[in-house]
Amino acid sequence: MYREEAAPGIPGAVRWASVSRGEGPVRVLPDGCLDLLWSSRSGLLVAGPDRQAHLSVSVPGERWVGLRLPPGTGPAVFGIPADELRDQRVPLADLWGPAAAELADRVAAADARPAGLGRARHGHAGRPESSISGVLEEVALDRLRAAGGPDPIGTRVAARLAAGATVAATAAEVGLGARALHRRSRLLFGYGPKTLARILRMRRALDLARSGAPLAEVAVLAGYADQAHLTREVKELAGVPPTRLLSPAGA
Repeated sequence: MYREEAAPGIPGAVRWASVSRGEGPVRVLPDGCLDLLWSSRSGLLVAGPDRQAHLSVSVPGERWVGLRLPPGTGPAVFGIPADELRDQRVPLADLWGPAAAELADRVAAADARPAGLGRARHGHAGRPESSISGVLEEVALDRLRAAGGPDPIGTRVAARLAAGATVAATAAEVGLGARALHRRSRLLFGYGPKTLARILRMRRALDLARSGAPLAEVAVLAGYADQAHLTREVKELAGVPPTRLLSPAGA
């Protein structure tokens, strides 16, 4: 029970919501993103950038609402370098203090609103989760504006690597040396550009495979040496081979 939609206020961001069936861990693949999360059981959290798949465990009926910020945008919203949140799930209160308590009150009010009453900022009505996601997006957008927007270097680096450019070509295009790009990438994405490139290539390959392309063809199109290389990379990052991820059972 998962759904997502584009967050209209923040380019590249995604609103998502889910309700757990309690059928075991959910495999969340790394993507170079930071998420602002709300759980009906745990409250407000920040999900840092993962280097490998994170196994999320929830109780039956637990509701999740999240705002997934595109690679490079999270540090401007949360006010902390991405590498300090790497591979972690952190209570928002640890980062924002009293501001997190204020947001928690707003989320609680949105959650208590009867279905069909009121509208979120961008016109979504009905489910409480829609109102909650609207609150999360509004706060994130306000903080992003106060920070002067995302670092433009991060946006360019992520776009070039997502398109399959090499790290060397990306560094040259944004006008940074190899060491400077590595330092900037750790701050913006949580890890160096080579790790981000591997993660984005895996996601590109999985998108191709889900569109129906055979894995041997996917490997070539995504820039792997061969299908065996694709399988090794996916297994290292996701914890399971691509055939497992692509099966109807998913994780």
